[in-house]
Amino acid sequence: QVPLVESGGGLAQAGGSLRLSCVASAYWFGIATLGWHRQVPGKQRELVASVSPGGSTYYADSVQGRFTISRDNDKQTVYLQMNNLKPEDTAMYYCATGPSRSQFNLWGQGTQVTVSA
Repeated sequence: QVPLVESGGGLAQAGGSLRLSCVASAYWFGIATLGWHRQVPGKQRELVASVSPGGSTYYADSVQGRFTISRDNDKQTVYLQMNNLKPEDTAMYYCATGPSRSQFNLWGQGTQVTVSA
């Protein structure tokens, strides 16, 4: 069984919205920091947003005010609501878990987001 499974990616127009979901098969879900990262070919993977076990959130400057991360511990799911999408948001998006925002050690397989101008 795959520990982290993302869904919700796809094609959107600039200004549109998508919601990504990541379901975790992990008994420790509730005590883990959860994050969404993205990567485009030839560039480093970057942290887009994270949420701590207590609900504290972090956002990259590039998505602040447009993206919202949330978690549902009962469903063992983390979400990324992406609004006002821009072509530069086009990337493979990965969810990850770990003990802190700087220590992600379990990754999903990724879901592609493509934003057209």
